[in-house]
Order: sequence, then structure tokens, then C-alpha cells
Amino acid sequence: MFDIDKWQEIFETMRQNKLRTFLTAFGVFWGIFMLMFLLGSGNGMQHGVEKGFANEAHNSLWIWTGATSVPYKGLKAGRQIRLTKEDLATLEREIPQIDRVTMRTRLFGEYTINYKTKNGAYQVFGANEDFFYVNGEIMLQGRNLNMTDLVEKRKVIVIGEKIRKVLFGEDKTKGIGEMVKVKGIHFIVVGIFTTDANQGRNEERAYIPYSTYEITFNDHDKIQLAGFTVKEGVKVSDIQGKVEDILKRRHTVAPDDRQAVGINNNEENYQQFQGLFNGIRGFVWVVGIGTLIAGIVGISNIMLIIVKERTREIGIRKAIGATPISIVSMILQESVFITTMAGYFGLLAGTGILALMEFGIKQAGGNVPFFDRPEVDFSIALSATIVLIFAGAFAGLMPAIKAASIKPIEALNSN
Repeated sequence: MFDIDKWQEIFETMRQNKLRTFLTAFGVFWGIFMLMFLLGSGNGMQHGVEKGFANEAHNSLWIWTGATSVPYKGLKAGRQIRLTKEDLATLEREIPQIDRVTMRTRLFGEYTINYKTKNGAYQVFGANEDFFYVNGEIMLQGRNLNMTDLVEKRKVIVIGEKIRKVLFGEDKTKGIGEMVKVKGIHFIVVGIFTTDANQGRNEERAYIPYSTYEITFNDHDKIQLAGFTVKEGVKVSDIQGKVEDILKRRHTVAPDDRQAVGINNNEENYQQFQGLFNGIRGFVWVVGIGTLIAGIVGISNIMLIIVKERTREIGIRKAIGATPISIVSMILQESVFITTMAGYFGLLAGTGILALMEFGIKQAGGNVPFFDRPEVDFSIALSATIVLIFAGAFAGLMPAIKAASIKPIEALNSN
């Protein structure tokens, strides 16, 4: 039953000890605020790094080639190694764990893409049908490149959303089916893609079928970048050494040459980042909970002081018939109230700051390096509030029990 007299006593005690009540509540407020803020900031960092991976396949391996750095089998250092279609066919044939194979090459420099009176300078790539699947681009409109495009060497092109805006304006319905020119050659736009990779700058790219690229720009059997995904249950590290060994064998490269063949294990990179952020999350929880515990201990100490100050009052209450349960409930009620209110405002402040940070990121166009969507899961915030209420009750339990055990005679004779 709601006891208004008891609440009036609690508020009167808090009013008479404003500074003490404020400092006690602030300890809890600061603990929950820091817990929410640190968790949200940690999630923001993780989302920012994951945004750099975009939707790229995590079980992927990328390879590229450079110049040899050491002589080998009578061949001098400094030879330029180039990937070929036969290299990829050999890898796929000799390594059965490989699932998908993709490749990309590009026109050297940036080339103007024209549409009527509009134009812009962008990178133009030749790629196969699986490139977007492995690299992570997402189709907004139209379709991706397909096998028929490559077999028939069709003059089709898939462009990024930023290119579409420059050439066709803000109307998102425009672009598909239009004819654009690259180096004087006409291509039909069949798809528009988006991506968060490279802070969104990869939307300033265009892709045509690799076979079309070869015959149109007379640049045959050259691959700038190749990527692989592995079959389910296979780790990328299981094939990494095999890929490197086969390529070095085919191009007569020394086994210890680290510059001729470049390799990026996306699965390994992703796992390293996950391990890093697991450590950050653990550290955040330790700091946040430690700060919270310090605030709750402060409440317990204040409750002990309150009990000591109100010893005579409690003695009088017991002398006129107050039960131990009523004494305990009064102390617990004050403790829980201070803890819950301070924690609630800490939650509001923490989530409010995170919301302001997210708003600022959106205002900046979402291009804040390595930071995006600083947020805390609602279930975590709710759980923290519930734990806080129980912690407040626990913090006031010992002082309440001590108050209930005071004998009326001793309480009346105390100073």
C-alpha cells in the first residue's frame, strides 16, 4: 500500500541533506552514464571498422602481384609479375577448397564518363560476375554483371550511386537503360550499386564485363586483383599458403620473396578486429561496473550515516510499536529511490549523448573515419536499470538490518 507519510519523511530527509544526497546520487549517475557512454562508443568504433569491411565476404582472400625482390634460378630481381586468367584457372583446379573466383582490372588513371552534357572523371574496371559478391557492393537498381554479359562481350556498365547522381541528377528513377560513353565507346547502364567501403568513395567507380574490357580497350589477359572465397567449413588460412606457392611456382619466384605476390587474408583481419573489440568491450564493462559499484557503496555508506543520525528517532518509532519490517522498508525505500532515480537520469544522459553523436555523424554525411552508429542495445540498458534497482536495495540492506536491531532503550539514550 502507498504510504504518503513515509514518502514525505524520505523527501524531508533528502531536503535537509541536499549536498549529501546529491553527491551520493551523482556517484550512481556517473557510473551508469559512463557504462552507457563507453559501451556506445565501443560499439561505434566496432561499427566504423566493420563499415570499412562493408559487405565484403569475410571468408575471402585477395591477391595481387608486384616486382620480384630477389634473383631466382638465373632470373634477375625486379621482374614484374602479372596475374593471368590461366593463373586463376590453375588455382581453381589445384585447390578444391576454393568456392568462388573473381577478378578485376582497370583502365590506367581516371576516365571521363559522359551522358549528354554531364560528365565526370571516374575509375573504370573490368570484372567478372562474382566480383560484387566477394567485394561487397550492393545493387540499388537494375542488375549486376552476369555470365551472359561476359560470354557475349556486351557493352554494359554498372555504376556507383555517386556517379548516377552526377550524370542523372537526384531523381533515383533515372539511370537504368541510359547510354553513357567511356573513351568514346557507348555502354548501356544496367545497374546502380552502393557501398560503404573506403568511406563511400568506392561509389565513384564503374564496372564493365572483363571480356568487354579486353576487346574494347585492347588490354588482354591482365588481372590487377583477384579474389577467392572458400567453401563452408574451410578456413582461408588453409588455402593461403597453397595459393602463394602455386603462383610463385608458375612465375618462377623465390619462395622467400615477399614482394612479388601480395596477399590479404580478409578472414584473418576480421577475426583480429573482433578479438580487439572483445577486449575493448571487456575493459569497458570492468570500468563501467567498477564506477557503478563505487556509487552503490557510497549509497550504503550514506545509509549507515543516516541510520546513526536517526537512531533516537528509530528508537522512538520502535517504542511506540513500529515493527522491524517497517524500519527496514523505510531505509530500503530511500536507498532504492535514490539509486533508481540517479540511474535513470544516468541512462537518459548516456543515451542522449550517444544520440547527439549519431546525429552529428549523419550531419557530416556519415564519413567519420572508423566510427559509426554509437549505440547501446536496449536490452542491455534495461538490464542495467533492473540490476541497479536490486543493487540499490542491497546497498540499503545492511543499514536497514542494523536499524531494525536497535533496542528502543539504547536508541533513546544515544547522543
